[in-house]
Amino acid sequence: MRTLASHLTSYLCRRKLGCNVQSRNSSSFNVKDELSIEKDAERKIGWLLKLIFAGTASAVAYQLFPYLGDNLLQQSVSLLHVKDPLFKRMGASRLARFAIDDERRMKIVETGGAQGLLNMLGAANDDRTRKEALKALTALSHSDEAVRALHLAGAVSVIRSAPQSVEDADVEKYKSSLLKRFQDLRYDVSS
Repeated sequence: MRTLASHLTSYLCRRKLGCNVQSRNSSSFNVKDELSIEKDAERKIGWLLKLIFAGTASAVAYQLFPYLGDNLLQQSVSLLHVKDPLFKRMGASRLARFAIDDERRMKIVETGGAQGLLNMLGAANDDRTRKEALKALTALSHSDEAVRALHLAGAVSVIRSAPQSVEDADVEKYKSSLLKRFQDLRYDVSS
């Protein structure tokens, strides 16, 4: 396009009778200025297009990811009901990472995640599975409403009945943290 413009300019300049060498030098100087202006404009428009693309992608992601979050939550709760302890640990770990605010913690409780974690804890045969269940329950316990739902589901007795861990001190740390949380909210933990 630029070469076509320069050929057209030189052709038109030859056709004019008044064109001389000085005007050609002047026009070539203007062409160089025009080229630098065009490059500058292309660079700025390129950035503008990139920003528009990034803004559009952000808007689409903002609208789409909440649905993916719900699916992830459902899948994580479903993993708690599988027989394999590895999958149960993965589901509990996902729920612990998902429980970052009160709204999400209550969503976990409403979808049956809290009851699934309690069932997982009660049926766990190894320390790693108990640890992940207790870790996820601890993440849920940061919400007063979730603690209330856990208490109503019988969490205190399940937590107390979990065997002590000789190998992993984190299991005992999570157990004591949960029981202290129930005590702080004045739920009966003496049984």
